[in-house]
Amino acid sequence: MPLALLALAIGAFGIGTTEFVPIGLLPQISDSFGVSVPTAGLVVTGYALGVVAGAPLMTALGTRIARKRMLMLLMGLFTAGNLLSAAAPDFAVLLAGRVLTSLAHGAFFGIGSVVAAELVAPARRAGAIATMFTGLTVANVVGVPLGTLVGQGAGWRVTFLVVAVLGVAGLLGVARLVPDLPRPEGVRLRHEIAVLRNAQVLLALGTTVLGFGGVFAAITYLAPMMTDVAGFSDGGVTWLLVLLGLGMVVGNLAGGRLADRRLMPALLTALGGLAAVLAAFTVTAHHQAAAAVTVFAVGAFGFATTPPLQKRVLDQAAGAPTLASAANIGAFNLGNALAAWLGGLVISAGHGYTAANWVGVGLAGGAVLLAVTSMVLERRGARRPGRVVARSAAGPAAADPSAAAAAELSPPVSRPR
Repeated sequence: MPLALLALAIGAFGIGTTEFVPIGLLPQISDSFGVSVPTAGLVVTGYALGVVAGAPLMTALGTRIARKRMLMLLMGLFTAGNLLSAAAPDFAVLLAGRVLTSLAHGAFFGIGSVVAAELVAPARRAGAIATMFTGLTVANVVGVPLGTLVGQGAGWRVTFLVVAVLGVAGLLGVARLVPDLPRPEGVRLRHEIAVLRNAQVLLALGTTVLGFGGVFAAITYLAPMMTDVAGFSDGGVTWLLVLLGLGMVVGNLAGGRLADRRLMPALLTALGGLAAVLAAFTVTAHHQAAAAVTVFAVGAFGFATTPPLQKRVLDQAAGAPTLASAANIGAFNLGNALAAWLGGLVISAGHGYTAANWVGVGLAGGAVLLAVTSMVLERRGARRPGRVVARSAAGPAAADPSAAAAAELSPPVSRPR
């Protein structure tokens, strides 16, 4: 794998750390500004909503900018947002800093996925995307726990300063290691937007929302589930979160390798496995050893979906993939918010913390149905007579739906008469 992927992974590590580290620092933030803990929690909610809105917005604004330069600008924005958060004189400024930081999140992963895929041969693209996302998964194992410890010992402002330093490291890494890849000729914002009307792209985005929502239905309420149901102490939950993060790392890398071999079977296996593990979690949550094993499995199957989901969008948006790729990052966060809301509803209705796992089963099952629908439509399209003619006239690539989409979006090429 090219060294440029290391620079992208460093940026992903910083972004993953800043996204989740405030969760463990909410009491300190609450005390600093004299607000309630639920109010302090807006720094997490505001960030997530900023990712959903900012991913397509920032990507659209960057369509006229070379991808390497845009990645550098995004890391600069990320650094500035964390510095503003660290120096915030009041809670409103802290919240503004968090939203500013979140604007870089979706576009960085969206554009970074496209760059990662272009750095390697087509048969290794899912693995390259997984390498970049490894930075995000490692952040859950190393960055978030260390950031929480630093914040608890030296103050939450120091944590944001450390994350800002990671942003500078990511910016320098991109500047030094990522090559100046040429922008696709003739691709404009209207082509990027047109791709979002493609039924296969919309199905892929829907699969991301439901599939990743299945993961967070369980993860969001993991701490109370493990303390109230499994009987773990608060300290035990910390180690369970590390175990969850290790599962994420393993699943992400395995998902990338399998998706490079057979993308849709890899995706369906990961989604089906996730649904099965979440169903089992309703039982294993009552036994500490079994619960620990299941937590690892949730992380593994959950993040095994990430590389195939991202590559599926890139494949279906061939020719103008950048905006669709960024929209898929927003879809991940939309799934997180949807799962947390639905899980909260069933828990509030008195069904207990393990009921959130059944929400995850339903979401993951819905993702399987969307993925199967996408496969059926793709195969029907490949059997159409026009596709066969295209194959004989223009070669095998013309029969591929993603190649056909790229051809439709590409500007006309003048040919000699």
